[in-house]
Amino acid sequence: MIFSFDEIPSENTGKYVCLYDGIELSYVNIVAEAFSHRHEAAGHIMQINYCHAGQVIWSTGHGKSVFLNPGDFSVHALNACTDSAFVFPCGQYQGLAISVDLRKVSVHPPELLAGTETFHGLLDEKFCRGGGIAFFSGNEQSESIFSGFYGQPKELELPYQRIKALELFLYLAQMETSGKNYLAEYPPEQIKIIREIHDWFLQNMEQKITIEELSRQYLINPTTLKAAFKAVYGTSLAAHMKKHRMEQAARLLRETNMSVAEVAAAVGYESQSKFAAAFKNQFSVLPNAYRKHL
Repeated sequence: MIFSFDEIPSENTGKYVCLYDGIELSYVNIVAEAFSHRHEAAGHIMQINYCHAGQVIWSTGHGKSVFLNPGDFSVHALNACTDSAFVFPCGQYQGLAISVDLRKVSVHPPELLAGTETFHGLLDEKFCRGGGIAFFSGNEQSESIFSGFYGQPKELELPYQRIKALELFLYLAQMETSGKNYLAEYPPEQIKIIREIHDWFLQNMEQKITIEELSRQYLINPTTLKAAFKAVYGTSLAAHMKKHRMEQAARLLRETNMSVAEVAAAVGYESQSKFAAAFKNQFSVLPNAYRKHL
């Protein structure tokens, strides 16, 4: 993935920071449903992308799509994604990209990494040979690194960015790239089905439906449905449905005169007591109390 800010819709913003000779940091803030672009095949440029908020479905032109949810990241050379399409299920995306010119840094690496062959022989061999793209789910260690690129005092931003970049390079040089760390890929037709299921649910919250019924209705294996939904939306289907139901219930309590029983039915609960328990679990207050404190 590489975002050229000339090609991102004009209402979206981003900024570049030169960290070291041949190493640039870009912050990306996109409010859009989708866009696509092409760029030069630059095999000597390695890029690391991190999703901070929102989601992105990234199709690289090879018949597969991969999803970055908050905390996830990818590593690749720029000859692997010359023709890409991006879809943003939430309508927005925030993240960062670190671009490394391997030719420059192999000759003039950051001082603390001089003599370590971190770039030449480690990162380039691991991530940039063969034109592949590595996608990884975030973990506690990676998140501790990437989070350091955000929320620092203005006067200390650049030192933190430089230190965290070095820490990230060392982490990538040592990390295992076994299959279990890679994010799953799904064909575009499966992504389309998952988004159709999501849209159907938002329009039919009052209906109770099981994963098995959805799988029969949309002709998709239940196991694939659950795994692909979590990959696209970052959470399980059940948790995602419950969250939307509770948010809709809160809206109805705020904006209508519907009784609690009617609100419960409108978001798919036959039992008012079960609805009240679920609502309290979400908002730490019962529905009637929520309405009284508006």
